[in-house]
Amino acid sequence: MPSVKNPNHRSKNRLAAQANKAKKVRQKRSEENKHKIAKSDAQRGARPGLMPNSGPNAPLSKKKAKKLEKKIAHAIRRKMAEDGEVEMADLEEDEDAEEEKPVNEVEMDNIA
Repeated sequence: MPSVKNPNHRSKNRLAAQANKAKKVRQKRSEENKHKIAKSDAQRGARPGLMPNSGPNAPLSKKKAKKLEKKIAHAIRRKMAEDGEVEMADLEEDEDAEEEKPVNEVEMDNIA
């Protein structure tokens, strides 16, 4: 004889555990659909407002971003040199263009 009250159905504990598991899965699915975060990114720690820690969608570190910016700038300079466009580094801007226009000053002493 089995030592349970009714061997023909699952116990309360098993039913509760199964319901909790189903609830957890349901919540996870609805959250994924709501935020449109890729499953692979979510596995790497991505949440709403947080980027993943690794992988192709991870944010660049400041150091890598600087290096990439330098690399791109160098490539642009090479392309410009190849096309024959030379950047004039020593060109002085017109002083006439930089003249400051007088600002209309208002007297504040006559205010009632």
